[in-house]
Amino acid sequence: MFIAISCFSFSQSPLPVGRTQFNAGVGLSGWGVPFFIGIDHSVHKDITIGGELSYRSYRENWANTHYNHNIMGFSGNGNYHFNSLFNIPQKWDFYAGLNLGFYVWSSPDDYDGDNNSGLGLGAQIGGRYYFSDRVGLNLEFGSGNAFSGGKLGITIKL
Repeated sequence: MFIAISCFSFSQSPLPVGRTQFNAGVGLSGWGVPFFIGIDHSVHKDITIGGELSYRSYRENWANTHYNHNIMGFSGNGNYHFNSLFNIPQKWDFYAGLNLGFYVWSSPDDYDGDNNSGLGLGAQIGGRYYFSDRVGLNLEFGSGNAFSGGKLGITIKL
């Protein structure tokens, strides 16, 4: 019983205050497969803020013509991490938050369809499992932004 209580009483933030982690991976989208890189910085034992860059390219067939599109995204995010609240062991990291981004949609000059460049506000919920003290796997689901659907990637604590 002492061991079980000890395991849960020593749960702590997976990213200590003042530390940063690097994220990279692929996303799910109706407009090609996005690739992303980003960072998260811990500003409180339960709160991180971060930024992300994303890129995707896709081909569209419209009116017997092929169009190649490119989308570049720049976003910032804030997440609340539930480890302290629910005494989750440090190898796990469960979080939820909001993001705000600007997306630049590049299409050919002769394309008459919608060009969706602009601001996007979204929400996300996700989790990580750390295989070691520094490296983990990240799975995130979200809506309302360029990654509507989700993301899968790797996290490295710096």
